[in-house]
Parts: sequence; structure tokens; C-alpha cells
Amino acid sequence: MRTSADVKLEKYDLELLEKDYDRISIFIEDTKKLDRIGSRVNKLTKGAILRAVSSKEFEKKTCGEVLTLSFPSVLQVKYLDLVKWSKSVKPSDARKAGANLAKKSKNSKILVCASAQKFSEQLIKGYLLRRYEFTNYKTIEDQGATSVTLMLKNPKDFEKPLLETKAVVDGVFFTRNLVNEPANILNTVEFSNRLKDLSSLGLKVEILEEKKLADLGMNALLGVGQGSANPSKVVVITWKGSSEDIKPLALVGKGVVFDTGGISLKPASGMEDMTMDMGGAGVVAGTMLALAKRKAKANVVGLVGLVENMPSSTAQRPGDIVKSMKGDTIEVINTDAEGRLVLSDLLWYTQERFKPSSIIDLATLTGAIIVALGYENAGVFSNDDEFCNSFLKVANQESEGAWRMPLGASYDKKLKSRLADIKNVGGRDGGAITAAQFIQRFIKKDMPWIHIDIAGAAHTKSESAFAPAGATGWGVMSLNRLVSEKFENNK
Repeated sequence: MRTSADVKLEKYDLELLEKDYDRISIFIEDTKKLDRIGSRVNKLTKGAILRAVSSKEFEKKTCGEVLTLSFPSVLQVKYLDLVKWSKSVKPSDARKAGANLAKKSKNSKILVCASAQKFSEQLIKGYLLRRYEFTNYKTIEDQGATSVTLMLKNPKDFEKPLLETKAVVDGVFFTRNLVNEPANILNTVEFSNRLKDLSSLGLKVEILEEKKLADLGMNALLGVGQGSANPSKVVVITWKGSSEDIKPLALVGKGVVFDTGGISLKPASGMEDMTMDMGGAGVVAGTMLALAKRKAKANVVGLVGLVENMPSSTAQRPGDIVKSMKGDTIEVINTDAEGRLVLSDLLWYTQERFKPSSIIDLATLTGAIIVALGYENAGVFSNDDEFCNSFLKVANQESEGAWRMPLGASYDKKLKSRLADIKNVGGRDGGAITAAQFIQRFIKKDMPWIHIDIAGAAHTKSESAFAPAGATGWGVMSLNRLVSEKFENNK
């Protein structure tokens, strides 16, 4: 299992500046009056620091950006990173600084002099997040591990925050690894096996096989996977960090390990990206890992529906009618609108069995949300303003883009079926909204609910602020923070 880079904590010591690090990073808050570290390095480099920070190049940089000097005199280091800082620095600046340093420091022994800096937790989080690489299938030479030494005035005080930060970053990496995997490796069986391994962290993991799902009446979910040789599964992951009588928060994820569109076949161009259609399940898994690693004092249950949507002689057809676990009948107009079918049964089962305090589902559900919001924001739908606002607040704090989208009964008429209780698509216009309206039909009255469409945010063609191109791990940090602020210790 991929984990975040090794981080060592050292007490403030100017002698460390003359050790054999590959890179040293220092922070420049005042270009005219350097602090003790800056003054020491400036002296060792014969005035190079003051010359560099007085340059037009450094002046143009914003807080958190980096200017690098190569092979500075006297110092043993190969590179000296000068981070532009400010007295009015924000947490987002610190995280940006960490990410910028990480992009420069591949396979290096690094000293980050954060002795007098605010937001060290955000700095190291940004660094660790951006250090991620997915190289499982590349034949490359082992270039050695990266070690990061963080120099602080009071390193003991940072030990617990560092452990918690690494737990969350490990959760993000677990999600990214799952989403980046090819479908011939991460089929439904392998996915469920990797989730089963989470039991070593103290999580209870239960796998429901097809016979059990059929007995429960999960015909909507089973219909999606009936054309695949890989069996459909539901995996239940439980974390009990609080008293038994506190109802859990439920996290529910769509886990379509590959989506051809089924009989309603997708175009060939771009279909290779459909390995990421299990992104919602990946976020749920990564969040549960993070909660377990940091031993969250909350009760949380995560459920993922693992299916593969393939065309074959046994595949579901457009025009088929299935009966959901709830009892509603669904006319399948388009077999490529499969995620909502998976969620309909999964959400109903979650509420029937666990009776959660509230519920959040995540899914790479619609291309329409990408048209509406691009790749910078996930679409957030909710029936509860307070709950929704709590999530939007933490998403903003974690720099994970999220934008609330509308719901309304007027959209329901687009889902009316001539033959069944409901049909699974409502046309091109408002496609992300009608998908959310469909899902809301399977949420019980008075159940606080959030649906998050992460089709754009889960996977990007180009690098983002804290991840290389590919899987972003979007959502793990926000959900972890939501649990911390709203659900831990019965807050």
C-alpha cells in the first residue's frame, strides 16, 4: 500500500544548514531584513541570498512561490530554495509552498527550515500531496527514496499533527492508487480484496456477494453488472470510534470498475478513461482508511457498490424494467446511465440496515457536471441546507472545489416513464440535476443527504495544484475534516 514520504522532525539548529542535504528550503518574509536562518545562509553564500531576493524575478513571485539557486558556494547542498513568504500568510499559501517545493525535490534528501513559520501542518500536507507518483507499471530504475527533514522550534508539539496529516495523505494516496489502476488489474474481485485488507487497520470489512444481493432485492445494481464476467459485489466498511448508541455517518460510493456504457456503447475515443468510474468508491475507501489511521472518535460506515458495465449476450438492454430494493420499478432507457442504478439500491440498503444520522454519496456520475463546472469543482446536491453548508465550508478550507447545484420537483417530470415508476434518464438538458433527482427518490423522508458528482474533479488530464495528471483523490480531505468538525465526540 502506497504511503506518504518519510518526514523527520528536527529542533531549530543552524548547524543543520551545513549538513549534506541535496536541497535546503528557507523562507523569506522581509527582503531587506533577513531572519537568523536567512542571515546565516546569506553569509555562507557570500551575499547570494540578498542579491537573489532583491531581484525582479523574486519580486514578481507571490506568497508560496519558490526561487531556486543552484550549487550555492560553501554550502554542501546542490539547490537552495527561497520561498517567498508574508506576514499575512494564509493556510492556502503554506500548502501551495509545500506543493511547489515538492515539484522541485524528486528523490532528494531535503531540509525545510520552517522554524518560525506559521501553518507548518499545511506546508507539509502540500508537500506530501504533491510528492505522489503512480509508477506501478513503468520499468524504471530505483532512484532512491526521498526523505524530508522539517526543522521546527518545537518539534515535539508537531508530532501528533504530523501523524494525523500523514494519515489523511495516506487516505488520499489510497484513493489515487485505486482510481489510477487499469481495469484488467482492478476488477471487482481485486477491488474487494484490497478493501478487505483494510481490516488490518481496525476496520470491519464485509463483502456481500451476488446471491446475497439478489436475496436483498438489489436488482437495479445487479442489472448493471449482469453483462460482465466479473461478479458484482457490495463492500461494507465500518469504523466504530465512538459509543455504540451514536448513529453513524454513512458514506456511499459508486464503484463501476469499467464503464463501456453497456449496450448503449460509449464512443471509442476517451473510453480508456473509464477506469476512473469507480472514483466514488475510491473516495469512500480512502476516507475510511484515513479515519482508521488517525483513530477518529466517530462512527462512520462506508459502502461501495462494485460492478462492471459491459456489453454481452447477458447484458442489460435499453427498455428493460427492473425492480429496485425499495420496490420502485425503473425503466432503463440508457444503459450508460448506470451509476444511479447502483446508488439507488445501495442507498436504500444503507438506510434500511444502518439507519444513519446522515448520508453522503459520491459518484463519477455525469458528463453534464463537467460541462457545467469543468474539472475544478464537484457538483454538490442536498436536501438539507445546514448539512450542505457544513460540507461546502470544509471543502473550501481544504482547497477542494465544490459548488452547490439545484434540486426541485419540477425536474421530476423529465423522469416520468410510460411503463414503470421512473426512467433512468431525463434528457440532455439539466442532466446532472435530473440524475440527482433520480437518486433523491431513494432517500427517505427527513434523512439529511448530500449527493456529490465528482465526474470532473476525480480525474484530470493535466496536473492540478496538489496532484500530477490522473487521479486527484478529491474528497478524502474534505470528508475527513467534516467528520472531525461535525461528527467526532458527538459534536
